[in-house]
Amino acid sequence: QVQLVESGGGLVQAGGSLRLSCAASGRTFSSYAMAWFRQAPGKEREFVTAISWTGANYYTESVKGRFTISRDNAKKTVYLQMNSLKPEDTAIYYCASHRQSYYSGNYYYTEAAYDYWGQGTQVTVSS
Repeated sequence: QVQLVESGGGLVQAGGSLRLSCAASGRTFSSYAMAWFRQAPGKEREFVTAISWTGANYYTESVKGRFTISRDNAKKTVYLQMNSLKPEDTAIYYCASHRQSYYSGNYYYTEAAYDYWGQGTQVTVSS
């Protein structure tokens, strides 16, 4: 059974920074791509960023240059460093694990690519 536990959310002023963490257990972490999605109030969950098992990064356009995804395979943890936060970044942020090990394609941007999800962590950016 795979478990993903997010932490690091909170309330921050616009322009500030937060670092989210997602600790994984239950399968070989280093073999799987990981991603962050978010869901704002009244909106559908959307892709934010992903990191492949090789370390390649993928970002949605709105966070490029502000957010950075990274992973520490020894700690089985994926991170999301969020800088220059904006009120529109306010959402619940979810960590997800790709359903296919050693995946080498481009199927990262949709929820269907992931089979395990964390419970989410709230990020609120005040103006």
